[in-house]
Amino acid sequence: MNERSLMNVEAFDRWLEAYGRAWINGDPQAALRLFASTAQYYETPFDRPLVGHEEIRVYWAESVALARHDVRFSYELLSYEGGLGLAHWQTSFSKAQGRVRVELDGMLYAQFDKHGRCTIFREWWHER
Repeated sequence: MNERSLMNVEAFDRWLEAYGRAWINGDPQAALRLFASTAQYYETPFDRPLVGHEEIRVYWAESVALARHDVRFSYELLSYEGGLGLAHWQTSFSKAQGRVRVELDGMLYAQFDKHGRCTIFREWWHER
């Protein structure tokens, strides 16, 4: 790890907490503060990445923040070393249409720059 880096295991834990708060609150601006301006965000392994703040903001504004209620989010930090973090996460929320409850369980991989901003974000998740 670069000695000048702001990231370490404790900082990754704080990053995950902030990511969870942004998810719970459906807050695209809070989410953007966690990512480098040129970040690559892979929602699933088979989709092309969202690149940069504008594409990530649109995704969060249209998909994350829209029509979700009673959002819960938890995580387990699995590993952080050399600028790479791995975590297991779970979330549940109700969709506005019909109040259908959705549960997601997933893994995330996050690579960070020396300023503590995520440069590459990959998720793998399943929906119940």
